Amino acid sequence: MAEAGGGDTQKQFLILKNAVENTNEAFVTIDENSTVIFFNKAAERMFGYDRAEVLGQGLGKILTSMCRAGHDLAVARYIRTGEATILGHETELVVARKNRETFPATISFSVAEIDGHHYFTGLIRDLSDTRNLEDRLAQNERLAALGQTVAEINHEIKNPLIMIGGFARQLLKKATEEKDRAKLTIIVDEVARLEHLLAGLKELYKPPQLNLALISLNELLEEVVDLAHSYSGGKGIEISLAHTDDVVVEVDREKMKQVLLNIVKNGIEATPPGGKVVVSTRVQEKLVEVDVTDTGEGIPEEIKKRIFLPFFTTKEQGTGLGLCISKRIVEDHPGCSFQLDSEEGKGTVATIGFRRDKK
Repeated sequence: MAEAGGGDTQKQFLILKNAVENTNEAFVTIDENSTVIFFNKAAERMFGYDRAEVLGQGLGKILTSMCRAGHDLAVARYIRTGEATILGHETELVVARKNRETFPATISFSVAEIDGHHYFTGLIRDLSDTRNLEDRLAQNERLAALGQTVAEINHEIKNPLIMIGGFARQLLKKATEEKDRAKLTIIVDEVARLEHLLAGLKELYKPPQLNLALISLNELLEEVVDLAHSYSGGKGIEISLAHTDDVVVEVDREKMKQVLLNIVKNGIEATPPGGKVVVSTRVQEKLVEVDVTDTGEGIPEEIKKRIFLPFFTTKEQGTGLGLCISKRIVEDHPGCSFQLDSEEGKGTVATIGFRRDKK
């Protein structure tokens, strides 16, 4: 069989180089001194560096200090003895992006010897999505177990509460003494508060059960704003919806309406008379974000870290479950996110990010 000519070899080389350059996997090649000599497009996307920033630099630019020490020892050992400790199999490690954010990855090395020199090529896979999925599955398992416990406790407590509340209301109707009526009113109100708290607990720890469907986001927002107008009463707060091009998102409509209405209500409660609550959207290629912006007093710095904790509230009659339930519902939706941005004295912006459906 005839050997391939020089032109064919060059063509094969270009095909191979183009394939490696455009694959979805990150390829990084280093020499014996751990100097980077090849850095493909996927590696640029993964690490956040342009190749011009990396080529000719040490591999330590993208490794944490702990991984760098182990890597240098493995390369030196191979060059000295030919013993491969990291070649031929995948190794998990922690690497760093340009912004110094670290993330878990797997790397598998191969080695080529050319003109007496060794060149090591690493195939790197980002494990961030895999780890996030594993964490979510583990969290769902914990929630399922905790949800069962909460449901059992809820059942044991709810029935006596119903009886206490019912008897207290009956006695309140018959009571004539003002002191007796005041005490019975407190009992009725506290029973109602505890019943509301139990319902919130059940919702918080209930395993995700979403009825996903494609819906018009603008139609949902219009309904939420209409409901919010009736809720605001005569507080003198302007509630408005800034329209944009409509988009389709895949969500559980009723649960997302519950979340949005809760956020708008929070904005109304935080805003003094004469202020504004604005619902607006920002449409991007793969994402649409809904902002609920109020002109209230904002959230003090010391409270921000606790705002999503169960039972934490600054309201006299609050249960402290509204925001953490809302955040959990949003994050149960694939591709959705929830965050608060607030500055004391300048109001608050609650942002829900939706994965955009282009069907």
